[in-house]
Amino acid sequence: MSVNKVILVGNVGKDPDVKYLDRNMAVANFTLATTERGYKTANGTEVPDRTEWHNIVMWNRLAETAEKYIKKGSQLYIEGKIRTRQWEDKDGNKRYTTEIYADTMQLLGKRSDTGGAPSESQPAYSSNTADMSTTASVPPVDSPEDDLPF
Repeated sequence: MSVNKVILVGNVGKDPDVKYLDRNMAVANFTLATTERGYKTANGTEVPDRTEWHNIVMWNRLAETAEKYIKKGSQLYIEGKIRTRQWEDKDGNKRYTTEIYADTMQLLGKRSDTGGAPSESQPAYSSNTADMSTTASVPPVDSPEDDLPF
C-alpha cells in the first residue's frame, strides 16, 4: 500500500490562470507559497524564513470555484497529491515539473481576503463532489465506542 497525500496552508502567489479545454472542462493553475518561520539558535545565529513555492492544479468545478474566489494573496488550505510530469523544452531537453493536483480546497482568512467568498464560514470545496456542496475540512473524531488498545 502507498499514500500520495499533500496538505498545504499558504498564500496564493498570483491570480489563477483558468483555461477551458474540450467539453468545457476547466483547469486552473496558480502558485501557492508556504513559509517556515525563521528562528534564532542558542548561540544567537539567525536562521531566515524559508519560503517554498508550489504549483497548484485544479480541475473542473474546483477550477471554476478558483476562478470565482481565489485572488493573489488569498490564504488557502489545500489537500491533494503530488504529480511530476516530463516535457521537452524548445531545445529538445527533458524537463520535469512537480505539481500539486488539488482534491480539496478551503478559503481561509476574512471574507474580504478571498474576493467575496460565499459565507463567513469559508466552505471547503472538493473535486469529488458533483454538486460542490460544502465538505468537512476536518476529519471526524472517533467515537468513544472505539476502544482501541493504542
